[in-house]
Amino acid sequence: MKELNELDLPGDRSYTDDHEWAMVDGGNVKVGISDYAQAQLGEIVFVDMPGEDDEFERGDEFGTLESVKGVSELYIPVSGKVVAVNEELDEQPELLNQDPYENWIIIIEPLDIGEMEDLLSSSTYLDMLRE
Repeated sequence: MKELNELDLPGDRSYTDDHEWAMVDGGNVKVGISDYAQAQLGEIVFVDMPGEDDEFERGDEFGTLESVKGVSELYIPVSGKVVAVNEELDEQPELLNQDPYENWIIIIEPLDIGEMEDLLSSSTYLDMLRE
């Protein structure tokens, strides 16, 4: 297991207290899990993702991750419609362990991009993990 000072927490994205990250990409928002989340989960063996065009409100459960340690829910960081899912994760869920930031889970067309302002910066997220 990684120590907190070993975590990779890129500053170009925002984080939730449920350990998802969100990054504006064009007019959409890419969503994945943090390095902390993948380290805590251990080897990820299955990703349950929503379908394209599914709509969610911020904080809704949008999928699950199954690891050798158990099952963990995924919560959507901003309200919107799913416009893409990372289909590579169907065959290679371990990609989330290898690089949780390169390997996003879904892309959302947000209803209100302003919801991104309510998420945590990388430094605030790290402070939360230390508590």
